This record gives sequence, C-alpha cells and structure tokens, in this order.
Amino acid sequence: MKKGILCAAVAAITLLSGSAMAAEKVKVGFAPEPYPPFWVPDAQGNWTGWEVEFIDAVCDEAELDCELVPVAWEGIIPALLGGKIDVIMNSMRINDERRKVIDFSDSYYDMPTAVVANKSDDIGVSPEDMSGKIIGVQVSSGQQAYANKNFASQASEIRGYNTQDEAYQDLAAGRIDVVLDRVITMDQFLRSDAGKSCCETKGNLPADSATLGEGNGAGLRKDETELKTKLNEAIAAVQADGTYAEISKKYFDFDISPKK
Repeated sequence: MKKGILCAAVAAITLLSGSAMAAEKVKVGFAPEPYPPFWVPDAQGNWTGWEVEFIDAVCDEAELDCELVPVAWEGIIPALLGGKIDVIMNSMRINDERRKVIDFSDSYYDMPTAVVANKSDDIGVSPEDMSGKIIGVQVSSGQQAYANKNFASQASEIRGYNTQDEAYQDLAAGRIDVVLDRVITMDQFLRSDAGKSCCETKGNLPADSATLGEGNGAGLRKDETELKTKLNEAIAAVQADGTYAEISKKYFDFDISPKK
C-alpha cells in the first residue's frame, strides 16, 4: 500500500515538473508581406528567410514556444498593445517615436538606408537633391519619418505605400522619382529585371537615430520585463555561440550585426 502511494506521489511530482518545464507560449507578430531575404514565402505559403531562422534560434535558446502571427504592418503596434500578439519581430527599427508607446529588446541587426532613383537622374541624398521630386516610402517606417523631417519642404510629394514592392513598381514605371529603403532590400530590387533596367543607388542617408533608429529589435509592451530579459539573454547567446553567424552567412556576404 505504501509502495503504491509512493509511486503515485512520484508520478504526480513528475507530472508537475513536466508542466512547470513546459515552454512559455509567445505570439510573434509579423507583417505577411515579402521582405527578402528576411521574410520570403515558399510555394506552400510558409515563411522562410533570415529573420524567420533567427526567431527560431532565439525562441529555442529562450525555451519559448513561439507562434508566428500575421498582422498588417500599419496595425502591428496596436495589435501588440491590445494583446493580440506578445512581441513584434519584423525588422522593426528602434527609435524614439516608437519608444513612447512600446519597449524594445536589444538590437539584433542593423544596416543603412539609401536613396534609389532612375539611372539618368543625377541626384544625391541631400534635401536640395529632393527638390521637386516625388519620394516613395513605406508607411509607418523610419524612412517615411526621415523624409517628413528632412525632405518635406523640398519634395513635390512624399508618397506612402503599404509595401515596399508597391513603391518600387511605381519607381520602375516612372510614377515617382525616388525611393528610400534599407540597402539590403534595395539590393534585391536592383537585382530584379525591372530594377536592373531602370535604377541605381544614389548613396546612403546620414545616420539619424530619431527617425532611422538604432538598429532593429523586438517590440514589446512596456510591462513585459521578464520576456524582454529572456529575449535579450537569448539574442546575446545566439550571437556568442556562432548561431547568428551561421544563419547570416546563408543570406549575406557582409556583416549585419548591430554596431556597439
């Protein structure tokens, strides 16, 4: 009888321990639009790419059960604040404006923003170069904030697009004059048939932490201190153990790690 009680007690303890060790479920919000090489849909509609692999590595390291939840980019911060998702990991720039409403993890990658325009257009990246131009930017992006801050008085129009692809389509068709974008996604466009035939990079914009941010990080609600700590520890761990470099070399021939 005592042996039966002991076995039952051991089984109960084992069950409780297993429950205690179950991974915390975390809903990771992302905008369901191609953003190569960070987010690329395959033929079955599954998402692949650098950031997808990075999220998997971070969640494994932090022992989190992460679920990718698609949310339109313009509604992704409201979805976070409303509790529909727990964290944003979608190449979101860390900047002062967003810090007013959400918190961020440590930065996990960074790259400059550049100007792309028609090959025949002899312009640079200064406000004077934007005189009379129609500038295309993705809505709710650092590039839109930069353009509004630095180019609004010179440009003919700053036109917002829901996706970067739409901006490039209009650039290739001659409906706008300039697109502001980060160099890696701009490079993807310039390698395409449409991009190769029409356009080229005109130079990188100066650093501006207020608009272009301080690298890219995970967006969190301000009260999620425990989750923030877990993510920061996991981000540091995958960088230290070589996982970050192993993932990155599949997609880039240059360093995208955040600059200290």
